[in-house]
Amino acid sequence: MISDRPELRKRPANFVQLNPASFLARAAAFFGDRVGVIHGERRFTNRQFYARTRQLAHALSKAGVKPADTVAILAANTPAMLEAHFAAPMIGAVLNPINVRLDAPLIAFCLEHGAAKVLLADREFHASVAPALERLGRNRPIVIDIADAQTQGAPNFGEVEYESFIASGDAAFAYPGVADEWDDICLLYTSGTTGNPKGAVYSHRGAYLGALANALTFQLDHQSRYLWTLPMFHCSGWTFTWAVTAAGGTHVCLRKVEAQRIFEAIVEHRITHMCGAPIVLNMLVHAPTDAKRSLPLRTKVATGGAAPPAIVIERMEALGFEVMHLYGTTESYGPSTYCPAMPEWADLPTGERYQRMARQGIANPVIEHLMVANPETLDPVPRDGVTLGEVMLCGNTLMKGYLKNAAATDAAFAGGAYHSGDLATWHEDGSIEVKDRSKDIIISGGENISSLEVEEVLYRHPQVMEAAVVARADATWGEHPCAFVTLKAESGPVSAEDIIAYCRANLAHYKVPRSVVFGALPKTSTGKIQKFVLRERTKSLT
Repeated sequence: MISDRPELRKRPANFVQLNPASFLARAAAFFGDRVGVIHGERRFTNRQFYARTRQLAHALSKAGVKPADTVAILAANTPAMLEAHFAAPMIGAVLNPINVRLDAPLIAFCLEHGAAKVLLADREFHASVAPALERLGRNRPIVIDIADAQTQGAPNFGEVEYESFIASGDAAFAYPGVADEWDDICLLYTSGTTGNPKGAVYSHRGAYLGALANALTFQLDHQSRYLWTLPMFHCSGWTFTWAVTAAGGTHVCLRKVEAQRIFEAIVEHRITHMCGAPIVLNMLVHAPTDAKRSLPLRTKVATGGAAPPAIVIERMEALGFEVMHLYGTTESYGPSTYCPAMPEWADLPTGERYQRMARQGIANPVIEHLMVANPETLDPVPRDGVTLGEVMLCGNTLMKGYLKNAAATDAAFAGGAYHSGDLATWHEDGSIEVKDRSKDIIISGGENISSLEVEEVLYRHPQVMEAAVVARADATWGEHPCAFVTLKAESGPVSAEDIIAYCRANLAHYKVPRSVVFGALPKTSTGKIQKFVLRERTKSLT
């Protein structure tokens, strides 16, 4: 066989392990003097960005971080977040970006479950990080404080400040890279849809290919200026942490995602690309007139999470944006499908054109197989745009598995495909359109909220007899939790405000119900609460 011939073997010249850190080395070599990172008044060229990242990699090594060790980071969209996404893979460590919206118990869980050796923690989030570290006691990791001009006065909780820490590293550090592209690169926790979150593990290979796929589908190049309106802790920023640098573009960091700041940044930096959940689009659409600015160019916006209503896409385009809908999950490195606007759509009636744009679309180039199928038989559903099935994926950008959870991993990959848990229809042109979720996950502002977790808190309320939580449409957040509550017969007066206050004291604030309805709950003959009935009821609430 030809493949057995010795002259056709792998060699250092023709086979290199895929590692996203190489994107930054290339940017420094060929676009070294171009600005690679902007944060407030700070500017780093790609050469400086590379040097700082090598310093961080060396400092982590000197702190005892070895290949396969976990380096956690909980931070806003700052240069430190970007630098960590390159420094960890330089030394074969596993980066664990933690959701800044988690409460102290969940932060502690992530640090303990992921066995974090080092935590890079932003002082802005002291109120949740400090008690999380207290819960860990002597098992706490080495803590490095991240501070900048916008967090002056915030208390510290680490052993050393970030800039001092990286200054101890060598900018010429000859980092080892990765031994095998299948090795772990990131640990990304889901939003805890069944209580404690599951940790999806990414590989260097998947991150590398996912970044290139996003750079291609989102049309990034060396003139792109990407505004960070998407949290970098979300699926490592949907791999755009690496994709922007792969294309030789510029990262524009944004600590606070606020409408006026976004418009100002777009104008000041002539932003070409940005991403965000539909809540960000809605924020821009409904921003006060004095906060809005005329766009200097047609900024491309990629959105995903809860499906954006077609009217939101229409209103965004009226502001001068060009919107593309993406779909994916934490387990698929973020985007796995995209909805490219087709030229023939231009002749469609306006409403129908935006309905097409609101679909989840087609597989990106590194998803080998996308189908909508019966979750039990794995038989594809007809491409009729009507029949419901589960979205299933196969490809190079699916997680390796859930850390320390073989049962959940096997279930996710049952039958040889990744089961997303999302129900969709399949259209004749091959595009998919998500209709519902097979589990009762509520997506609020791009964050997954477990109805079961909220219900558990409600059931602990001394005057609650029964409770069920479902998603209710929200003009700002996409969805919010709506609680249906049956009080105990002997209970005294209880208001919706009382229930909300109780939840606020026992949950991360974004998980707290924003509406409460009292009364008996509809049930099946076996006593199971009929949540589909409750979801219908939310549509008539005022």
